Amino acid sequence: MRRVEVGRQIVDFIKCSPTQNMTILVKSNHKPEEYIPIAAKLMSYDNVYAEQVGFIEKPANGQAAAYLHMAGGEFCGNACMSLAAFLASEREIALNDSTDIVLEVSGLEKAINCSVTRRRDGFYCKVEMPSPLKMEDRIIQYEGNELAILIMRYPGFIHIVMEVDEFAASIRSQAESLAKLLGLTLGANLIGILLYKAAAQEMAPLIYVPHLDSMVWERGCGSGTASIGAYLAWKHEAVIVAEIKQPGGIIQVNASWNAVEPANLHIEGLVGIVAQGKAFIDFDDDN
Repeated sequence: MRRVEVGRQIVDFIKCSPTQNMTILVKSNHKPEEYIPIAAKLMSYDNVYAEQVGFIEKPANGQAAAYLHMAGGEFCGNACMSLAAFLASEREIALNDSTDIVLEVSGLEKAINCSVTRRRDGFYCKVEMPSPLKMEDRIIQYEGNELAILIMRYPGFIHIVMEVDEFAASIRSQAESLAKLLGLTLGANLIGILLYKAAAQEMAPLIYVPHLDSMVWERGCGSGTASIGAYLAWKHEAVIVAEIKQPGGIIQVNASWNAVEPANLHIEGLVGIVAQGKAFIDFDDDN
């Protein structure tokens, strides 16, 4: 990590709640080498406190409304929904009206399309999601146990789907150590371990960002929900419309199957804009 300037920085931010996956969007301009230390400070309990941070930049594509650069360089579906909701609020669309927003995002080469409808309780967003580049089902031996997993490879990040009967503490601990191991060996910007209870259509998502050394059992995960949709389309070789329960609520996923791989992935969910203001970040000689 590069050294950042000693002193106080003032950060303009918006805090959003996409299915309680608390997300900070930074509006003010900062040097790219400052993104990781600023994000680490913002996410901490004694600052704004959230699960992830993205920085709003100008897009290279004139058709895009903004570029979203996540602090760890990863892709994040819920952060995309958060930014789309914020931009829709800036457009001051009327209640029950909709607007379409194109975003450029870190972790993906192509822009994504978002549709946002204003509701009384927030902004309902539908966001296009990337399909996995490769899917591999494996049986692995790990910590003395035999695990059936599906490895889903995306540009810059990897998701692992594990079907479980319950979200037991032992399984969660195993998922955490596996995420750390994969983060050290695979060189991805993000490792997601998605525990999935098929009978209840319920997911517990663990997200590990090695560059931030951030490991969070998220209350809602948009990209994880898309991966579960892709997994179900692959497993059943069928069109999937599913409401995936998560600790923070429900995110809907739509996926199709084109005889070879999952396609046409979209997620839908409600985003609340819960705070907006300035945060104070102090860097001393220890940074």
